[in-house]
Amino acid sequence: MNTDAHSDRIRDEKDLVEQLRQGRKQAFDILVARFQKPLLKVAYGITLDAEESREIVQDVFTTVFRQIHAFRQDAMLYTWLRKITVNHCLNWKRKWKRRFRWHHDPITTENENTLSGKDIPMDTPETLIQKKQFRDRLMEAVRDLPEKTRVVFVLYALEGLSYEEIADFLNIRKGTVSSRLYHARKQVARILDPKKSQETPV
Repeated sequence: MNTDAHSDRIRDEKDLVEQLRQGRKQAFDILVARFQKPLLKVAYGITLDAEESREIVQDVFTTVFRQIHAFRQDAMLYTWLRKITVNHCLNWKRKWKRRFRWHHDPITTENENTLSGKDIPMDTPETLIQKKQFRDRLMEAVRDLPEKTRVVFVLYALEGLSYEEIADFLNIRKGTVSSRLYHARKQVARILDPKKSQETPV
């Protein structure tokens, strides 16, 4: 992104925040339209539950609308929204334990797009089966990660945050981030490639 485009985005966000502080419904609609999909992506990556992800993100927008005056604008608006989303997901921990189920369906839009926002390509039956099998194994691997490890894995693999950013985001040490990612990758790799994990040295 060039400097001018970045500056325009900052001005645009400042205007949006100001309109939100004035309680304008149109500004709230813009907020939802702009950030709903990426926040659903984060929530689903942590909860692995489409229905709860939608409820969490809805709560996030409600919280933001009520607490917009607390936004100091020393960071991008999405960064603030993402932090609130992660916190909401972690606060739902007890509810997860009561209602946890693993027959999760991916969140789709009205156009049946995936969470990544990309159109679903035309696939052959063989590739569809392969993708489903891979997705199922990946979901199994992510599902079995401990909660703290899963959050770090989602922020790194899904959100593309650096070790330093994750450490600052979660208020943990960079070494802790590295350790959790190491264990996450190891467990995910073991699930995705079970034959290799079963190999024993001669």
